[in-house]
Amino acid sequence: MRWSNAFPLKCDSKKRLFNSRLPPDAALGYTWAMTWNIPNILTLLRLLAAPGVAIMFLYFQRPWADWFALILFVVAALTDWIDGYLARAWKQESKFGAMLDPIADKAMVIIALLVITGFSGMNPWVLLPSTLIMFREVFVSGLREFLGDTAGLLKVTNLAKWKTTAQMTAIAVLFATGLFQHEFLDRTSGMDNETLNAIMSGASEDPLGLTWFAGAANATFKIGVVLLWAAALLTLITGGDYLRKAMPFLREENKK
Repeated sequence: MRWSNAFPLKCDSKKRLFNSRLPPDAALGYTWAMTWNIPNILTLLRLLAAPGVAIMFLYFQRPWADWFALILFVVAALTDWIDGYLARAWKQESKFGAMLDPIADKAMVIIALLVITGFSGMNPWVLLPSTLIMFREVFVSGLREFLGDTAGLLKVTNLAKWKTTAQMTAIAVLFATGLFQHEFLDRTSGMDNETLNAIMSGASEDPLGLTWFAGAANATFKIGVVLLWAAALLTLITGGDYLRKAMPFLREENKK
């Protein structure tokens, strides 16, 4: 997409800026282009992968849906590091990429948390931190939109990067929890309680590996919940820090 001033107006630059129907850059004779390079394409693919995580549960039966969602989420999360690294290494940083990257991150996190909260049965240990994270992400997104170009002056901190890492790690672990839980339920389908209790207590043999799947589900759930609460804490801290840094600009807007 490119704007250009192909037909310059016969007036000075200020009049051209205010009288032309073209965007300001074009009216002044500048050009603007949306840069398509590998880092930006990776970011766009990550954005498209966000709804794909939820769609997996619509078109595939579990546990295949869990596997596909987990793999898709992990691969997409890795591109969050790769696209930034390549953009810096190849000097291909762009405004388009800077705009799209946080949108892709937030879309991935929010949609994945909705899916996890759903198949956790609205477990309060998952629901509460997920709600805090989603609230912060929506709030900061709205604040950035209100600030407009000024938001670019508020640099991303290392703590915010750790926040994103904690969120995505917690989500990946909780996706694995759903995988183990469903595998356990699938293998115990039709099994009477007496037999199941005997296997789980060790009184009977466990040819289906039920104790392993139950232990894996329990362990990953606990680890995932701890990581999710840590991510929620970092999310609130970074959100408060972002609001604190934005306050001078908000006061300036009020004066106007």
